[in-house]
Amino acid sequence: MATTKRPRGSEAGKGRVTTVDNASRVVIERVEPEVDCGRFPIKRTVGEQVIVEADIFADGPELLGAVLQYRRDETSRWTEAPMTLVDNDRWQGAFTVSDVGRYRYTLQAWVDRFASWSRDLRRIVAARQDADVELEIGSTLVRAAGRRGNNADAPRLAAYADLLRRGGDEGVRAALSDELATLMASHPDRERAATYERQLGVQVDRPRARFGAWYEMFPRSCAPEAGHHGTFADAEARLPYVAAMGFDVLYLPPIHPIGRTHRKGRNNAETADPGDPGSPWAIGASEGGHKSVHSELGTLDDFARFVESARRHGLEIALDLAYQCAADHPYLREHPEWFRRRPDGTVQYATNPPKKYQDIYPFDFDTAGWRPLWEELRSIVRFWVERDVRIFRVDNPHTKPFAFWEWLIGETARDYPDVIFLSEAFTRPKVMYRLAKLGFTQSYTYFTWRTTKPELEAYFTELTATPVREYFRPNLWPNTPDILHAVLQEGGRPAFVSRLVLAATLGANYGIYGPAFDLCVRRAAAAGSEEYLDSEKYQLVHWEIGRSDSLMDLIARLNRARHDHAAFWSDWSLRFHRVDNEQLICYSKTASADAVLVIVNLDPARVHAGWTALDLEVLGLAPDAPYAVRDLLTGARYEWRGARNYVELGPEGLSAHVFHVEPGGPA
Repeated sequence: MATTKRPRGSEAGKGRVTTVDNASRVVIERVEPEVDCGRFPIKRTVGEQVIVEADIFADGPELLGAVLQYRRDETSRWTEAPMTLVDNDRWQGAFTVSDVGRYRYTLQAWVDRFASWSRDLRRIVAARQDADVELEIGSTLVRAAGRRGNNADAPRLAAYADLLRRGGDEGVRAALSDELATLMASHPDRERAATYERQLGVQVDRPRARFGAWYEMFPRSCAPEAGHHGTFADAEARLPYVAAMGFDVLYLPPIHPIGRTHRKGRNNAETADPGDPGSPWAIGASEGGHKSVHSELGTLDDFARFVESARRHGLEIALDLAYQCAADHPYLREHPEWFRRRPDGTVQYATNPPKKYQDIYPFDFDTAGWRPLWEELRSIVRFWVERDVRIFRVDNPHTKPFAFWEWLIGETARDYPDVIFLSEAFTRPKVMYRLAKLGFTQSYTYFTWRTTKPELEAYFTELTATPVREYFRPNLWPNTPDILHAVLQEGGRPAFVSRLVLAATLGANYGIYGPAFDLCVRRAAAAGSEEYLDSEKYQLVHWEIGRSDSLMDLIARLNRARHDHAAFWSDWSLRFHRVDNEQLICYSKTASADAVLVIVNLDPARVHAGWTALDLEVLGLAPDAPYAVRDLLTGARYEWRGARNYVELGPEGLSAHVFHVEPGGPA
């Protein structure tokens, strides 16, 4: 490498030392995707492509060559994929990730002297000028290519070099042959190639990270008789109900012993009555903590049988990971240094003013004993992973240090790369995005509070069509045990239907808290509150899951459609289409030849109608060609033509269309 240094005190750049490297003339910049200058990896799942673009250019008129280099973290050998010029010095290449784990990628580019020479030779020949001198130059380039590396093509390249040196028409034909172009492209001169300054990361997860329907259920409320505490065996008996609705993941709130000191009563009362079960998030009692199960639910062996039974029903179990303790947790006794003290010497309980959680003590991550604390919290994850739990819904991760989560998730991924972490962080956008960047596989979103057409379109455009999508995987929940939105409270069953359809079709990952959602439970604790009245967080609930007004059948049809149509399996193809009514939202998803079109009435109280203005190209349709749309929820089929079509949706009966687009016109 040749370098020169401008002497200090020169007229240009006085007082500075400048190092000049003339080894490569090629510039590589504006690489996409790239998260925070390569600080964090992008996310993909097994089988997905990584499409990389960059500005690649050099001084002068020469043509360039470029490759995309990629490898798994565990290997040092790069695999290369060609990059092609798109337009205006913008290049693109792609590779497919085939294994769970971490990949790296970078770019390399060079001045392609042979391609440049070949281009110029064609111009000379077209102008009917003598080409012998150019053929002599080309012969030198070809012979040099034959000498590069362990080259099995060397004899063939040498033969071509001789043909070029002879000149004449034969030399021209050889010089411009497709075979020679292919040979030379296989052996480029990359001695002065430029390599991008960063190796960028790709976190590759299993397909469940990209697509799945979640169902949240309290095992303790699964008893067949009212007033009895449910067991794992009772929850096992509920599995056919959940499986019949087509869910993929069954998420359980904490299943650990519940503290007795400061136990909350019904409806979050500060004092519990005898027999009140308390909040499952107040973890820990004399019987054990995060590595134990509540005795009334059963034993660890009972839990293992439950997990295996769920697997036979096609369900994967997700557990709540809540790093907090009740006052009776053994950690308080064994490690008092892990908790913050108030001036009176008592342990500081959790607060979120004006809310008080007297039954929950947060860990003090600023403790001098932080390293043993981190190690113990990691051991909780390992304990449950070794019991066949591979999905965790993480409670309030935004209240713990970023560095801790990056370490914990990274350590877990090293030994168990198939583990999925869902971030339950309803907080500021930048905090939510940071948690996603540093390792959380999926994230809760603001979907619950996005209710109007402009809000939904703007928010989901941000999530699916901006760089946010490279690291933030949304998981949409219309309700949770903590959140009963006003739309559901006021809109009744039609609102539950529309929010269900929106969640399940806007997002490849979505979930509901049931049976509260299936049964359209909508009574709030008080006016203006998002808390449920008689919340299951604080008491046992006996659910009548066989009620005739249940949404079970609709949920099953919707989840069946999601599984049957690849368009629903990812988020990036989401496109919004115009419809001339602000209470009707219209959008599509596509995958190869599969296209789905969803239209939802956002007003749960009234019938709304409008005319669509569909982007036919997005849907894979020719202008003015006839096509059909078949409703995946009702089976009804409609013959449409062109972009403008009339739709009418009401609060009773049909408040949403989930169409499969079928090109070709009438059957």
